[in-house]
Amino acid sequence: MITLNRRQFLATSAAFSGLSASTGFAGTPFATLTAQQSDVQLLPGDYGKTSLWCFDGGSPGPEIRVAQGGRVQRRLVNRFSQGTSTHWHGIRINNAMDGVSGLTQDAVQPEETFDYDFTVPDAGTYWYHAHNRSFEQVGRGLYGALIVEEAEPLDIDREEVLILDDWLIDPETAQIKDDFGASHDLSHAGRIGNLLTTNGTFNLGLRARKNERLRLRLINAANARNFQLGLEGLDGWVVALDGMPLTAPVKVTEAMILAPAQRIDLIVDVVADVGEAAHILQFGREEAFSQVAFEVVEGGTTNRRDAPLALPPNDHRMVDLKEATTLSLSMEGGAMGRMRSASLGGELKPIGEIVEAGYFWSFNGRVDGINGDPLARLDRGQNVRLKMVNDTAFPHAMHLHGIHFHEVAENGTLGPLRDTTLLERGQTREIAFVADNPGQWLLHCHMLSHAASGMMTKIVVG
Repeated sequence: MITLNRRQFLATSAAFSGLSASTGFAGTPFATLTAQQSDVQLLPGDYGKTSLWCFDGGSPGPEIRVAQGGRVQRRLVNRFSQGTSTHWHGIRINNAMDGVSGLTQDAVQPEETFDYDFTVPDAGTYWYHAHNRSFEQVGRGLYGALIVEEAEPLDIDREEVLILDDWLIDPETAQIKDDFGASHDLSHAGRIGNLLTTNGTFNLGLRARKNERLRLRLINAANARNFQLGLEGLDGWVVALDGMPLTAPVKVTEAMILAPAQRIDLIVDVVADVGEAAHILQFGREEAFSQVAFEVVEGGTTNRRDAPLALPPNDHRMVDLKEATTLSLSMEGGAMGRMRSASLGGELKPIGEIVEAGYFWSFNGRVDGINGDPLARLDRGQNVRLKMVNDTAFPHAMHLHGIHFHEVAENGTLGPLRDTTLLERGQTREIAFVADNPGQWLLHCHMLSHAASGMMTKIVVG
């Protein structure tokens, strides 16, 4: 088995449907989801417990699992000393339930509650997380998985939901470093941790049988880390991205990039022999190490299945590029960037005043795009083609709330549906979508420190 020693694991990696608020609990069908501080055994070995911000006492929080077309009802209870809200990432949701404080709802204040009530139209792998001061609240552990099951069972033996994260730990105290909002994180690659976990566990180990077929639901909950993943002792196919099924499974033959907030669904066959270990590998700068290890035990079969079939598609209207309205979004700023001024509060201000106000990035020359005029006002059902230009020195994972989009290839073909796309430094990418969900929808970088310091805007669909 590939492992990390104590020094390696603590080494800092610099490279890497209505709205209802209530205060009572009587007479409600809603299960509670309590945001609270909890002490969790996050670190291995003889380290003490780490104080995290959790849903229902753990990080990840409780898995929410529902059938496609089913209903999610949760009462958020805030036991923190600061306001919070919960975003249901990747769900085509009623706008009032999207959970973005300051846009779709007010932050839920300490000792107050908020009822989330919505249906889930699409099967797939999703997640929920805090969306008020998310660069800190998600960074302290406030998230969980939301799984929407297909109508018919798949030809698999079992599935595993695997939430990947990194944590910035003080090795002397075993506690989260309390420097959220540090200017270096805001202006550079974001908050990169020094402890990697899966489902809140360092060096997660599971058991599997020879030729067992598994569905692996991978979720990147990290603030800023792009995971580069590979398979060892597992023969696998990508079957869905960001919850949306591919038209045909794609064989895994090279590293898979999983940006913050993105998901990958894999179907894998265990091909390692009994007594050996299969791995999901994480590739670092110089070496690969095990993110998740599967100990292969007795009880398997001698025969393998045929390649898997595609997952049943979700019902989405196809975008028409010929009829599409063209929009553009320019990303500027950050360390080593060329931004010299930007609009703040409707006034053009020099970079010094922008930085003093806590902003380092801009979208189309604005640093406070969630306020005031939106990036676009669209009619419901309008076809849209959005060109995004990353004119910065860092990658950005762009997430659109409430609507799924296609990445548009250079030859004009449409890629798979997604809700988060990664733009490397200097890269240009077009996405296309049908504005079929009314409301105010946030568009932001999911490197959460970047969102907090300027990389947010909104699209309004009438």
